[in-house]
Amino acid sequence: MADTKREIERKYESDESGLPDLTGAGKVADVLGKGMVELDATYYDTADERLAAASLTLRRRTGGSDAGWHLKFPVAPGVRDEIRAPLSDTVPDELAALVRSRVRGAELVPVVRLRSARDVHHLVDADGTLLAEASVDTVTAERLNRAGGTTRWTEIEVELADDADPALLDKVDKRLRKAGVRPSTSPSKLARALEQTGGTRTRSAKPAPPVTAGDHVLAYLREQRDEILDRDPAVRRDIPDSVHRMRVATRRMRSTFRTFGTVLDPAVTTPVAAELKWLAGELGADRDQEVLAERLTTALDELPSELVLGPVPQRVASWAAARHGSTRGHLIAILDSTRHQALLDTLDSLLADPPLREKAARKPAKVLAKAVRKDLAKVTRLITHALDLPPGRERDVALHEARKKAKRTRYAAEAAIPALGAPATSLAKSMKSLTSLLGDHQDSVMARHALREFAAVAHAAGESTFTYGLLYGREEQRAAAAEAELPGLWAKIKSGASV
Repeated sequence: MADTKREIERKYESDESGLPDLTGAGKVADVLGKGMVELDATYYDTADERLAAASLTLRRRTGGSDAGWHLKFPVAPGVRDEIRAPLSDTVPDELAALVRSRVRGAELVPVVRLRSARDVHHLVDADGTLLAEASVDTVTAERLNRAGGTTRWTEIEVELADDADPALLDKVDKRLRKAGVRPSTSPSKLARALEQTGGTRTRSAKPAPPVTAGDHVLAYLREQRDEILDRDPAVRRDIPDSVHRMRVATRRMRSTFRTFGTVLDPAVTTPVAAELKWLAGELGADRDQEVLAERLTTALDELPSELVLGPVPQRVASWAAARHGSTRGHLIAILDSTRHQALLDTLDSLLADPPLREKAARKPAKVLAKAVRKDLAKVTRLITHALDLPPGRERDVALHEARKKAKRTRYAAEAAIPALGAPATSLAKSMKSLTSLLGDHQDSVMARHALREFAAVAHAAGESTFTYGLLYGREEQRAAAAEAELPGLWAKIKSGASV
């Protein structure tokens, strides 16, 4: 079974002179030598090094206290999540699944072997509590997957202990720099080995600034494609908000295809948009459940205990846990499916060879602004129609449709921000406010539907339905408040819209 460790560390160049004295750096009261450790790690990747391109590392390592398989995901500079699995001869299934969105049908093969002689030191405070581990690593790297050579270097690595204050690393950094030690120019040992033994496919350098309308649309689409790929392992790990972020990226791509049909050929993008809609729907089964469960749980927590009659919290908690378990299993199956993998391949191919139309080559201001205004006009019609309807189911449906179009307008404005500047930024913010208000209204609609179902089950079981009715009434009030706020918000948005 794999487990996870948050790794916070910094790496430095070393001239083999050893570790400078770090006593007195922050709370470091003593530096304890722990002796030498021999580490032998083989790093795995595809033949074209897709994991390295995404700054991911997968290795099998022997020696040291954490021998086994390690998969590392970047979180922030100097911060990575390390997923560990027991030592075995082949890549563990749970780790292979976490890189499936990158690897897909390719084989994982050994690419680099790193052998390190590690001189370990513990940085401790006055009570002997471990603050960090500092090591001097003499590394020999050997390229395995192509005609490359070997390379050798020495580096200093300082890794924060669990639950220690990250500010310590700044104190240690200051002491090392004062001693003439400089930060490493490579983010990891693997990156350095690849660079020095025959090159690697790394993340592309920042592309040239977008010039044409097509450049701007494609830049936005690439951001969303990358977000889908980055969220895949997070969804598998059940990281909070990962499903939502992945779903939003699919929606943004799909909306962009529809909004900018004068830039990208709809004959090509429409089938892709249909597949994105399918994926968003599958992701939504889990996300909608998550949002509704949180809403109902929060509403219950806000009630005085004397108003909670019967096993209401238990029913909601059991329903949420059961639904989450069933939808999560289904979602993992979707991510592993041939259909999902084919969609990822299609997105890569489309962005590598985009179906650009004539207007794609034009200056962006006019082309993008026209498309955004067209979307905004649709929102205007839908909001006007909804406000003309009496409260009830028909208005609820109309407001939900307006919300979906407002999201599309928001995404279009986001894509146009680099070209249109402040007006697009302002519109995107306005649409975010609108969709937030309408989203709360729609969540109220869904919550009332769920509460009716809970009440029916409770009634059949001979339980009190009072609390469900009370929560239902409060949700009605929230929906009415949103509807009352809408005209003023919409008037404000219209007066400020100037794209």
